[in-house]
Amino acid sequence: MSYKKIKRMTAVMRINHWVVALSMIVAVVTGLYIGHPYYQSFIADPAVDKYVMAWNRLAHFLVAIIFDVSSVVVAYLYFFSRFEKPYKKLLPTGKNMAEFVAVLVNLLTLNRVKQFDSSHADSFNAVFFFVFHMLLAWMLFTGLQLYVHGLGSGLSSIGAWWPAILHLTTDWTVGVSGGTYMDVRISHHYSMYAIIAWAIFHVYYQIWRTIFWKEGDINIVVGGNKFVEEK
Repeated sequence: MSYKKIKRMTAVMRINHWVVALSMIVAVVTGLYIGHPYYQSFIADPAVDKYVMAWNRLAHFLVAIIFDVSSVVVAYLYFFSRFEKPYKKLLPTGKNMAEFVAVLVNLLTLNRVKQFDSSHADSFNAVFFFVFHMLLAWMLFTGLQLYVHGLGSGLSSIGAWWPAILHLTTDWTVGVSGGTYMDVRISHHYSMYAIIAWAIFHVYYQIWRTIFWKEGDINIVVGGNKFVEEK
């Protein structure tokens, strides 16, 4: 039995993946604290403790910016990557829909039925990651709405143009969420749990594929390659 090495992720794609993963951890930890403070500074100094929330908000805002940049990179690679174009797997063609069902059946039957080529990115994972990116986009817009809502004066350190742009691009989230600022806050909070659930299944599924398919899928985000049996 011999295997051939298949290139699945470039260095840029892998770096972007781990940047998103680490940013997500920081965003969840700081976001939970902002919503309900659950720890304080280990330094028993009131002058230091009072800034814990400020540091959490700063870290949350910075990783949100990293998420934004990452989203732009992902959006660009979706359509213009010379390595692969994921959007082609999202098109509702007969081939893509058949592959989506085949991969889902493979998962539900614990690899007893495998009627698709696992050497390439499949439609099931393409749709799964599309959902993730839509959740990130929603978190971005609702998060910026929460941010601009805090600028009660309508001004910022860089001028009034910045809050004006944020209102123009994010005020629609109020109506979609339910009509009030608190609805946006609740939606932003609950969307975080949806992303956590997504991440848990993502890790589980990659380990599942590595165990059942025996093609080294877990190495894709580390070395960029997997191995497929030659026939």
